[in-house]
Amino acid sequence: MMNKLDTPRIPGEAKIRYLDGDYQVLSPGDFVRCAVTGEAIPLDELKYWSVSRQEAYVDVIASVKRYEEAGGVA
Repeated sequence: MMNKLDTPRIPGEAKIRYLDGDYQVLSPGDFVRCAVTGEAIPLDELKYWSVSRQEAYVDVIASVKRYEEAGGVA
């Protein structure tokens, strides 16, 4: 497995394992998809994700929306 610092940038969607404050790249790519909006998020811009749900979010608004949809459960 690779971490975000030694990941080759291959065009396409990456498969990520989200960790506390970091992530591991399981399959290389240059973006992931927001679980709320479906928008592509370049890996170098990825800032918001849920470890428990293993999903990425394009911004804090999408993150809060998913949190509220889940009934306030992280």
